[in-house]
Amino acid sequence: MPTAPRLIAAVLLAILAYITSVQIVPLLPEGTDMGYFFPLNMALGVFVGWFYFNRRIGRGLVSGLNNGLTGTALLLGLGLLAQGSNEMFRLAMRHRFDGPFDALGAIFTISVDYLFLISVPAVLGTLAIGGCVVGVLTESASKRWK
Repeated sequence: MPTAPRLIAAVLLAILAYITSVQIVPLLPEGTDMGYFFPLNMALGVFVGWFYFNRRIGRGLVSGLNNGLTGTALLLGLGLLAQGSNEMFRLAMRHRFDGPFDALGAIFTISVDYLFLISVPAVLGTLAIGGCVVGVLTESASKRWK
């Protein structure tokens, strides 16, 4: 059932995904085609905010902080897998893999490479602080609009 706290969580995680995506762009190699980078990350933020925060809202401030940080970690993991899959499909269309299992294994290799690429204090700090803010504001919304 749609509720205001779920909507707040979805919108705030989409905003956090956009801010983090803006910080990630300068870290990528020059000439990288961004394609659907921003809309995909924001859609993942809406998805995680809407479905992950579903039954976890309204349990207090500490739980809200935990939910925000866990939701942000889930957003990061899904984003890495989505971008890794996108890069794998791009490479597969150029016949860079010997078979389907090599291509599926490459998703995780590419995702880990992206994780190491974006593991800078500015991005990780934005995710940590943003996750805490999302959790606290979602808990505040659940108390206000019960």
